[in-house]
Amino acid sequence: MVTEKLQAIQSELIAALRLQHAPNIGDVIAKRLIAHCGSPAAIFGDKRNHLLKIDGVGTYTLKHLFDTEHLEAAEAELQFIIKNDIACTYFQDADYPYLLKHCIDAPILLFAEGAMDLKQKKQISIVGTRQITSYGMAFCEELIDALSPLDPLIVSGFAYGVDIFAQREAMKQGLQTIGCLAHGLNQMYPKAHAKYRREVAKRGGFLTEFWSTSKPDRENFLKRNRIIAGMTEATIVVESAEKGGSLVTADIANSYNREVFAVPGRSTDKFSLGCNNLIKQQKAHMLTSAADLIYLLGWDLKEKETPTVQKQLFVELDAMEQSIYDMLQQQGKQMLDTIALTCQLPIHQVSAALLGMEMKGVIRPLPGKLFEAI
Repeated sequence: MVTEKLQAIQSELIAALRLQHAPNIGDVIAKRLIAHCGSPAAIFGDKRNHLLKIDGVGTYTLKHLFDTEHLEAAEAELQFIIKNDIACTYFQDADYPYLLKHCIDAPILLFAEGAMDLKQKKQISIVGTRQITSYGMAFCEELIDALSPLDPLIVSGFAYGVDIFAQREAMKQGLQTIGCLAHGLNQMYPKAHAKYRREVAKRGGFLTEFWSTSKPDRENFLKRNRIIAGMTEATIVVESAEKGGSLVTADIANSYNREVFAVPGRSTDKFSLGCNNLIKQQKAHMLTSAADLIYLLGWDLKEKETPTVQKQLFVELDAMEQSIYDMLQQQGKQMLDTIALTCQLPIHQVSAALLGMEMKGVIRPLPGKLFEAI
């Protein structure tokens, strides 16, 4: 029985790996195929003409899906995963990063190394230039020191500059930190950071969507950025030139309806231009201290600090409003996308319903894009 169960798990993993390896199948299309067929393995047992009925799936999409080379590659990668005891997390698993689940283009599979606890409530990403200045170092150090009593999870890209400095500061404070990689777990880039690998694995770990055959190519870093932005509730850009990868991460975070913060600097400082522009364009909150972050994310919010709202008696709620209200009563403060996901409703409908419920005095908005029932 155990052997049969293990074989079934491996069969599904191989099928998911085949989807990842096949060209023309991105994460969005892969999820549509899985939703239609019920599981990754079921896709490869279905007929092409059935799959062609799925929205967005055409002959070009399916052209190479069933090629045997993808099966052979998946089987070889599975052997690497087993041999190196790598944890694989499927996007429908309970231990998949919770906030990342809400992102339509999140990877269908993540590979993990280390002892990370992804159920930690407070999760932020810290990113920035690879040429961190003394100003950026001082700010990072003060920020993480001030946040340490709240025990946040610090996510970054394990790159030169702001990334590795923030992750090392997190470890100094005894905080969990996760490095999101742009390559497989068979290597470490940059090589100079390999010396931190064991310590990071003990105090968090590494996540990647890339196989052992993947190289740290430029496009992989851009793909990696969506994981950094998507798995955390806020992205902090410490320093950035006028153009840079951290600004891409900030844009992605905004597209995911996440909070973005930027550290301001002098207009003459090269590595403050990107942050200043984010603030000027209203793409980020200005971050001058940990207090800004704590307040806007509602981390230190206490009931006595929340403005009192008089709840009306005998308020009439429609079916949608009632389901949202019941959910907030049971689960407490929640973000908009969490409410939509739990209640299985489109975000735009939930947003409109919340506004109406606020006017009725039965819910209230909180810092950090949270809502709670009164």
